[in-house]
Amino acid sequence: MLRWLVAFAFTQLVEAPLYAHALGVDGPRRSGRGRVLWALLPSLLTHPVVWFLIPLAGRALGMRYVATVVVAEVFAVVVEAAILHRAGLGRAFRWSLFANATSACLGLLSRSVFGWP
Repeated sequence: MLRWLVAFAFTQLVEAPLYAHALGVDGPRRSGRGRVLWALLPSLLTHPVVWFLIPLAGRALGMRYVATVVVAEVFAVVVEAAILHRAGLGRAFRWSLFANATSACLGLLSRSVFGWP
């Protein structure tokens, strides 16, 4: 559970500032608490599914690791884009793709250099 918590915190540290910026630039100009909550919400809702449920389903279906990761990332991008669109963000899919790609790349880089998350 600690590994998930570290990975979740890492994801939020990368994605939430990007989403907060996006909501200020392409969104309904949310400020303060509302913008922070909408910035935290996408990963809060998708990360547990990506971390726990999709790998479990992938193993049950006999999927290879890379295929499971692709399914998880596609799920995260699509669902987070839908959440951001609901928040009024313009170009929600692009922002979601950018934030998730950044998070995944930095996560892989951090794992190879530091051994975490």
